[in-house]
Amino acid sequence: MKVLETYQNFYFVGIGGIGMSALARYFHASGKKVLGYDKTNTKLTTALMSEGIDIVFEDVIDEKITSLQKEDTLVIYTPAIKVLGILDYFNENQFEVLKRAKVLGLITENTDCIAVAGTHGKTTTSTLVSHLCKEADLPFSCFLGGISENFKSNFLYNGSQYSVVEADEYDRSFLNLSPDWAVITSTDADHLDIYGDKSHIEEGFRQFAALVPNDRQLFVRKGIEIGRPSLTYAVNEVADYYSDNLRMEGDKNYFDFHTPTETIKDFIWEIPGIHNVENATVALAILNNLGVDFETLKKAIANFKGIKRRYTKHRYENGKIYIDDYAHHPTEINAVMSSIRTFYPEKKLLVAFQPHLFSRTRDFADGFAESLSQSDELILLDIYPARELQENFEGITSSWLLDKVTLEKKEVSTLSDAFNTIKEKDFDILLTVGAGNIDTLYDPICEWLSKK
Repeated sequence: MKVLETYQNFYFVGIGGIGMSALARYFHASGKKVLGYDKTNTKLTTALMSEGIDIVFEDVIDEKITSLQKEDTLVIYTPAIKVLGILDYFNENQFEVLKRAKVLGLITENTDCIAVAGTHGKTTTSTLVSHLCKEADLPFSCFLGGISENFKSNFLYNGSQYSVVEADEYDRSFLNLSPDWAVITSTDADHLDIYGDKSHIEEGFRQFAALVPNDRQLFVRKGIEIGRPSLTYAVNEVADYYSDNLRMEGDKNYFDFHTPTETIKDFIWEIPGIHNVENATVALAILNNLGVDFETLKKAIANFKGIKRRYTKHRYENGKIYIDDYAHHPTEINAVMSSIRTFYPEKKLLVAFQPHLFSRTRDFADGFAESLSQSDELILLDIYPARELQENFEGITSSWLLDKVTLEKKEVSTLSDAFNTIKEKDFDILLTVGAGNIDTLYDPICEWLSKK
């Protein structure tokens, strides 16, 4: 294969994906011609087009495609897309066609790569590491799985010495990376359509950990067995790096941070949840090892605004609270629910949840039912299929899942009816949660609650 920099044109098949769009922005920022296809126009594709990237939404071989020459065009695709005429055209005409993970791996070969992996927590942690790098003015680029509230993007270029990447375990993509530094936040069972069972996903993470050349540049949450020496991190228990003395004063959270040799008190942190302090702990550990002083890190931690759809919270004059979150696994939903119940134990909680994938709904149905039963009332949206087909998962529906939920007040809704259903409900806190297209409810809900 030719060196990436020698290609002039980059065509993205599935450009609207969060990981694909970060790569598209990288090559666009590098002065290359970037164009692509996606099946749906979203906020993200609209943003890409406003930045000058050409996107189509129909599977048609148009003149823009036929004018591309295979000698100077690289085609990048996501395995989430199974069948597409455009992809067939490129393959039949012998263009260089690579998975997104392979291309990201090639980029990391030429940088000091900081890769953040885990079935939960990797987006927040990689975004926070990137934010700290930016505040410390390190020469880095980042490729994130969420939209940073500080950057307003999932990509930032501030130099090329370091790369910060979210290391995706789906399809074993993270094994394409060349990490110099790595974090493993969690190894819970997920993506069982790929791995089969929990033991195989744990083996995948061990293979990822083995890619890191230096034991002291691998950071693993305490309690995870990764099969090689590493540094550990934790909250409220002693580890190589840990935080404790968590407390809340007003709307701000405080914690103390411990390294193997010193204690730094009174970090200010606005993002709720113990799990998020855990993410902050490992981010601080890495930046400390990169030589960044704690005065800089304290200021940077204090002004971290989080990630869109990661516990995005709004409080309204009428007293109502609206929280939007990307959680799509029972462990993640439990973390969100725990934070809400900790800070607002007496408030009535309405949850609108959109399951993501038939396979995940099937594999974790009992876990979903248990976590969703912590709400006071539930609106369960139809399952978002993404790359899957209902015909391959007979009987796996939202109605089937709803039967397992122990609440009295519960119902199934289509996405198109959900907003009107929400408006009829009595609640103190509204939580919309899921990884599909439930985010289309966000703007209408915010507008409605601001006028209510």
